[in-house]
Amino acid sequence: MPPSKNQMQPELSREELIRYSRHLILPEVGTSGQLRLKSAKVLIVGAGGLGSPVALYLAASGVGQIGVVDFDRVDETNLHRQIIHTTLDVGRSKLDSAAEKLKAINPHVQFDKFDERLTRENALGIIGNYDIVVDGTDNFPTRYLVNDACVLLGKLNVYGSIYRFDGQATVFCAPGGPCYRCLYPEPPPRGLVPSCAEGGVLGVLPGLVGMIQSTETVKAILGVGRSLVGRLLLYDALEMSFKELKIRRDPDCPICGDHPTQTKLIDYEDFCGLRHASSPEEEPNSLDPSDIQALIRDKQSFELIDVREPFEYEISRIAGSKLIPLGELPSRMHELDRTKLVVVYCQLGSRSAKAYHLLRANGFEKLAHLNGGIEAWSELK
Repeated sequence: MPPSKNQMQPELSREELIRYSRHLILPEVGTSGQLRLKSAKVLIVGAGGLGSPVALYLAASGVGQIGVVDFDRVDETNLHRQIIHTTLDVGRSKLDSAAEKLKAINPHVQFDKFDERLTRENALGIIGNYDIVVDGTDNFPTRYLVNDACVLLGKLNVYGSIYRFDGQATVFCAPGGPCYRCLYPEPPPRGLVPSCAEGGVLGVLPGLVGMIQSTETVKAILGVGRSLVGRLLLYDALEMSFKELKIRRDPDCPICGDHPTQTKLIDYEDFCGLRHASSPEEEPNSLDPSDIQALIRDKQSFELIDVREPFEYEISRIAGSKLIPLGELPSRMHELDRTKLVVVYCQLGSRSAKAYHLLRANGFEKLAHLNGGIEAWSELK
């Protein structure tokens, strides 16, 4: 049995009245709006570049319950953009790091930690307890998963994405509005779009896009202003310009259309073309550093391709290798000799595995990648 209205009615303490005083004097917010914020439940998927500013600003704004899903640990490469974490947090759980900062900013906020990967098995159970979901993810399977779960549960999906100097933001899954699948019915071919780890990202970019997501979330809770529903906001940091594209709900969308054909969550790794790449029979042909050394020593004819970024190549490289960053590989395959063995390598082996599968899908048969990447090569005695 639900509690009575008197028990359910939140109140602002004297300390909260002082804390939110600049909100309270806004006619669009006032005491009633601040109470809405205090009663709101928002789930943030990811405590990284986008999740950091979103969590910080929603906590500061007085959103009463904030959940964060993340199973990663703070890495030194995160620090130039994931501002909720500090140098002292390297190696810590991102959730523990974020919780500490949010409590310091606003002790009135309830912070829920989900130290796990969001999957089709747990997504509905986690998302179902919140009013709004903020998508701070950086991979296509999770984006489609978040979208589909929001459609099925009737939750707003405040979307943002970043890459290099470009950002996007919109609001999906509003009543009558489009969903992520209306804009992107199919995921891009595997390996075509590099991640931020592979393609890089300007450190301040997620701050701006994350603040747009925070703003849309607060507006949705307050019920004020014109939202980004049906509008995709595009930001170019190099040009310092904003563009807007209209997006409409697709009546034939398989999940939010007039006659949906998808009524439950699916295997998103498989949907995005990743499942088969990780199966045992599809493991890339790997060579150890000693194998590469033997090929060089025996003067075997092969091509050694570095798929990292130019700055990484300048720091260290294998002599005789050619630089073709992973993001450029689809348009530069013609530079490779299909009659020779092509060996790809990166820093640790993740990007070269993607390059391997991309080349394999485009008809290359003589392929291998360096197991452990240049890190393993550097340890070769």
